[in-house]
Amino acid sequence: MKEYENIIYKEEGKVGRITLNRPEKRNALSYALLSELKDLLDGIKKERKVKVIIIKGAGKAFSSGHDLRELLEDPVDVERLFKRCYEVMHSIRDLPQTVIAQVHGVAAAAGCQLVAACDLAVAEEEALFSMPGVKIGLFCSTPVVFVSRAIGRKRAYEMAITGEFITAKQAYDWGLVNRIVPFDDLERETTKLAKKIASYSLDALESGKRMFYRQISMPDFAALDYGTEVISLHSASEDAREGIAAFLEKREPVWKY
Repeated sequence: MKEYENIIYKEEGKVGRITLNRPEKRNALSYALLSELKDLLDGIKKERKVKVIIIKGAGKAFSSGHDLRELLEDPVDVERLFKRCYEVMHSIRDLPQTVIAQVHGVAAAAGCQLVAACDLAVAEEEALFSMPGVKIGLFCSTPVVFVSRAIGRKRAYEMAITGEFITAKQAYDWGLVNRIVPFDDLERETTKLAKKIASYSLDALESGKRMFYRQISMPDFAALDYGTEVISLHSASEDAREGIAAFLEKREPVWKY
């Protein structure tokens, strides 16, 4: 895997760890950083070496959002920035791997969007989340899309229209994050969750992630019909047959991937 200027990537067994590495800018999501992130995610998808990805931030914050200086550029360049951010969010959703946000400090604006776009999120107890664009005259139109789908309309609208922070406890209660832990336990607990998921079949993880996001916007019985089709077809897969056989034979399964 190539070296990058704005992110760091390391693999530990079947877990890949991405660190946003602009601590002096509170890991602002510049066009350069987003481009590197997209390139890395596309490579991870192609290689299929890991089963889980953790995204974290270097320094004191997860991410403060977009680099505001880039929002003062020509409108064509600003649109290019937001389209690149769109592509990164799409890459996260399109990965076969489960993506976990490991959140400390602040996750604001596009940083909050990134947390919401990840499949799972673990946050430290003092983490703060916000969509503060309204305070600088620019409603957080893109972050609110994923955040509203995670926490619901009323709460997301309140976050976006007031621009105020919510606490890690609120983020947990509202469904933006899955777990909150003491800061000293953040990396350990996130890694523990990642390794648990990484012990399963990548084939099953990929199929499950794809199915989950496709069904979520369907009417109930259309979703159930789709789920029935997916599980019926997937039951014939090599890993599914191995998993069932291993369970019946009281042994550990040996996955193809």
